[in-house]
Amino acid sequence: MGHRKHSAPRHGSLGVRPRKRASRLVPRIRSWPEVELDKPILLAFAGYKAGMTHAFIIDDREESLTSGREIFVPVTIVEAPPMYAAAIRVYSYDPNTGLRSMAEAWKLPPSDTGLELHRRITGMNRADEKKLEKKLELIEGNLDKAADIRIVLATQPRLVGGLSKKTPDLLEVRIGGKVGIEEKYKYARSILGGFVEASSIFREGQFVDVIGVTKGKGFQGVVKRFGVKELPRWHKHRKGSRKIGSRGSREGTVSFAPQAGQMGFHRRTEYNKRILKIGSSGLEVTPKGGFINYGVVKGPYIMLQGSVMGPKKRLVVLRHPVRPPSWIPSSAPQITYISLESKQGV
Repeated sequence: MGHRKHSAPRHGSLGVRPRKRASRLVPRIRSWPEVELDKPILLAFAGYKAGMTHAFIIDDREESLTSGREIFVPVTIVEAPPMYAAAIRVYSYDPNTGLRSMAEAWKLPPSDTGLELHRRITGMNRADEKKLEKKLELIEGNLDKAADIRIVLATQPRLVGGLSKKTPDLLEVRIGGKVGIEEKYKYARSILGGFVEASSIFREGQFVDVIGVTKGKGFQGVVKRFGVKELPRWHKHRKGSRKIGSRGSREGTVSFAPQAGQMGFHRRTEYNKRILKIGSSGLEVTPKGGFINYGVVKGPYIMLQGSVMGPKKRLVVLRHPVRPPSWIPSSAPQITYISLESKQGV
């Protein structure tokens, strides 16, 4: 008689509990890395997921078994048109409560850009621009109290080929770099009211963290949600089979038991996704017939190695890595082929 197992590895990570629905589609970035640069730089950028295809690249990892050879990699295309720097937000530090918003200054985009910021922020009009200089003077007079400076960036959904909405999404981004508060403020002042491109924040070949909201699966049972083994066939006529057999002994407490509930639509972070290419024309990576459920990528794009969370058209945030790998590539790998074959299945 063979050995019978009396225990099994637990199912589902406790590090992602509670598994509830995300409170917002635009994820708030909770931690920022320290970038070893001698100039100020924005630490994040946002784009919209278009779809996946595949490519062949020359493996540039020196310790890899396929180093110097052509390898197959799945890639994700993120359409990332320039983002508008809508506001400067200055934080002070309170030893009891941490960072506190001290002041902010907003600047409306020019009317000829087609960026309808008033759809996201109600009550803003051209009359508020008269207060901009006063607010900037107030910030400059209190820079000695400032602990952090951030920029509020707005997306341009009208320039995204696969979207039909007009309302921009807002993202607060920290300014990093080994520089002082005054230099960070000068940089923020120089880009306020202008447009920021992804190529000015990231470079081809580097690693980034991807933050977003996963696909929603709705209310699911324990078999699909946690991978619990279905009970034997003879158990079906009693109390069902797609359930857990026991929640533990009657005595003592149970720290965890798989239960039915919400699956998907969770805020998640995927670390160290590599940027293979940053392009200006999405037509060079759009497959025949366009991406399914998205369409044609018209403008600038970012090609990431591997998959990215969320469905098509979902906003994803790319951030400088908070825990980068030991290997830091100096350049992007050589791309020998990008598949543009139709994804329609015909």
